[in-house]
Amino acid sequence: MLTGEEKFVRSGQVRLWTERFGRPDDPTVLLVMGTSTQGIGWPDELVGALVNSGRQVIRFDHRDTGRSDSVDFTTHPYALADMAADTAAVLDGYGVPAAHIVGSSLGAAIGQWLAVHHAVRVRTLTALASSPMGNNPGPAWARAMAGQPAAADELPPPTARFFNHVMDSVKAPRTTVQQRMDAAVQTWRVLNGDVLPFDEPAARLFVEHCYARADNLAAASNHDLAGRRWDDDRRASLSRITAATLVLHGSDDPLFPQAHGEALAEQIPAAQLEIVPGMGHHPFFSPGLTERIAGSIIRHTT
Repeated sequence: MLTGEEKFVRSGQVRLWTERFGRPDDPTVLLVMGTSTQGIGWPDELVGALVNSGRQVIRFDHRDTGRSDSVDFTTHPYALADMAADTAAVLDGYGVPAAHIVGSSLGAAIGQWLAVHHAVRVRTLTALASSPMGNNPGPAWARAMAGQPAAADELPPPTARFFNHVMDSVKAPRTTVQQRMDAAVQTWRVLNGDVLPFDEPAARLFVEHCYARADNLAAASNHDLAGRRWDDDRRASLSRITAATLVLHGSDDPLFPQAHGEALAEQIPAAQLEIVPGMGHHPFFSPGLTERIAGSIIRHTT
């Protein structure tokens, strides 16, 4: 197992768990994970490849995940801007003025927000399995769940299999820890997509590790509440992004179909779009994809 330097940093009143690898004098890659997912979702294999290529790597637990502080969302609601402020606070905690920001899903939206509103902090941006940060999928999702077609100006909703998985989870809530862990593994299976192999033992080990280290597992659902807030800062034009940007997207992403990655790349000046054949929404439980993603990040951050 890869061993890094762990420490907690402050973002206002919130304490965030972080882990640093590599030499502090090397260029910094900051890994920003997606909705409700702990920082260890960035696998050791990817971190190790980046470190071996001459980069300092930092990963962290978002607020309400893992070992970071939980927030009472009712009394202290937060939005994408607050999670972006957390991300900048992690850099501050290590004295890093600017970093190569690599974000997955929600983490890529956070990276977009920083690249628009705090461009000085972003050396390059890599957006993995994401969508334009100003895209509100709510109406398209509602239409899809009602069996209605998407509007002409809407990006496509998730796949039917993903919708069915979500609805099954609502109809049959899990009550025991084992049931919840089994359901989490199934969620990762669905997010993997239907084309490439799924490493279930690796996914199960990850879920077990997350359960073992989390201070408050239920708090992660607050990310869904934060994600539904569409403030004006989130609607800022992505044409303002000046950082060199790589959009990495799977051809079989069940949550954000390929058109989302294409739309994101179109909106960012000179963005490079790399479509990975067969890749779903979370690539790290499909054999061989971690190495491919690491290679793409290394080439982009050189």
